[in-house]
Amino acid sequence: MSFRVVRSSKFRHVYGQALKREQCYDNIRVSKSSWDSTFCAVNPKFIAIIVESAGGGAFIVLPQGNKISGRISADHPLVGGHKGPVLDIAWCPHNDNVIASGSEDCVVKVWHIPDGGLIKTLTEPIVDLVYHQRRVGLVLWHPTAQNVLLTAGSDNQIVIWNVGTGEALVEIDCHPDIVYSACFNWDGSELLTTCKDKKIRIINPRTGEVTSEAIAHEGTKATRAIFLRHGLVFTTGFSKMSERQYSLRTPDCLEEPIVMVELDTSNGVMFPLYDADTNLIFLCGKGDSVIRYFEITAEPPFVHYINTFQTPDPQRGIGMMPKRGCDVTTCEIARFYRLNNSGLCQVITMTVPRKSELFQEDLYPDTVGDTAALTAEEWIGGRDAEPIVISLKEGYKPPESKTVSVARKSNLLNKIPAKSGKADSGGSSAVSEKALQEFLDEIRKMKAMIVKHENRIRALEAEVALSKSQHTNNSAIEDKDDGGGDGLGAPPPLASNEV
Repeated sequence: MSFRVVRSSKFRHVYGQALKREQCYDNIRVSKSSWDSTFCAVNPKFIAIIVESAGGGAFIVLPQGNKISGRISADHPLVGGHKGPVLDIAWCPHNDNVIASGSEDCVVKVWHIPDGGLIKTLTEPIVDLVYHQRRVGLVLWHPTAQNVLLTAGSDNQIVIWNVGTGEALVEIDCHPDIVYSACFNWDGSELLTTCKDKKIRIINPRTGEVTSEAIAHEGTKATRAIFLRHGLVFTTGFSKMSERQYSLRTPDCLEEPIVMVELDTSNGVMFPLYDADTNLIFLCGKGDSVIRYFEITAEPPFVHYINTFQTPDPQRGIGMMPKRGCDVTTCEIARFYRLNNSGLCQVITMTVPRKSELFQEDLYPDTVGDTAALTAEEWIGGRDAEPIVISLKEGYKPPESKTVSVARKSNLLNKIPAKSGKADSGGSSAVSEKALQEFLDEIRKMKAMIVKHENRIRALEAEVALSKSQHTNNSAIEDKDDGGGDGLGAPPPLASNEV
């Protein structure tokens, strides 16, 4: 007689729940680009989504919470300074108001979003980063160093920038084909990339030297790879028979995976979204209607399947909230923003059921905060440091936007452009969030009033036109009665004896 032993895990009963439609974001024209990107970036202040835009590329930025939810108006302000479609966006991990975007116009732009969101379309970036000769499909911030940004283009080049000065620090050209994905390790001292030549590479990001490489998956479709917190490598890709796979590897022996599992035969690229605090990996495939999640442990089979969250609609893109943006009072360990083809951005929460309402320390170890551990100069000089962590016991409140005047060759990410009118060299205070919200409410009221007056004017014009038409008909009848002729007011014909 045999007994089946159930593996003990506090995440065995994690369940997903979609919020009501009015708590989600609707009427969003999600980008129809065929580029393999998540099209969505999220932080505790904002959600950014790449959208369709005539005459160039754009993305929409919506504030978190109940400030804007439900159906988004078609004329909502956009971030729209690119001349070609936007392919990838990423929020700065050390400043929730700063976002980078890469586009088919070969330019990378870095933007500052004011607290409360946009009140008009933003076309002036903080800085333009110009180097790539072909479209830029990947932007990635360094996890611990301030203002360090990685970009990769279809010219097979990777560039690491100091955004604070707009200068390229490192140029990496070891890839023979398009770079599909890139990921820094926990302290940012190593870089992991996947390429169209089917290889994964571990690279020294300061020198561009390849320290290890191996074939990841035999299939020809796009692959993805991420570093886990303790140094292991997790990849997703396709087999020769186009079956979707995931694998777990050690950096010292990339060519021999510890685990290689085939999932299904769908053709959508799988994006691995990783939570370093709980060691959970969420697999989200493009075109899938499910989110699978796994736990990584030190015991075989190392990658443990937990459950699948099922939805009725396929997803076009997805974004994951950083842990500091999750609600600790409801034991929420992850939150996703799914983009559907219908234009709905669906919010999904992943929760561990607990009876106690107290803070659950085992679910929420100290997590990565929004403070950089190094400056760009220290990092390029050879220093490494782990991310600065914070406790979520008292909850997390995003800091207000930094408002310092712009100066050349200084830290541009802590500045607001002069055109924004939110700061000056005299040190005037920024417009408060409450005042900005009141201003937005006034604009909405004025729009509603204008629409009401336009409808009234149309009704009056219709009444005037109808009145004129009736007046013309009455005049014609009167002329016919008075003239006794043909109704056109012409005199009657003369009799023959009058000639």
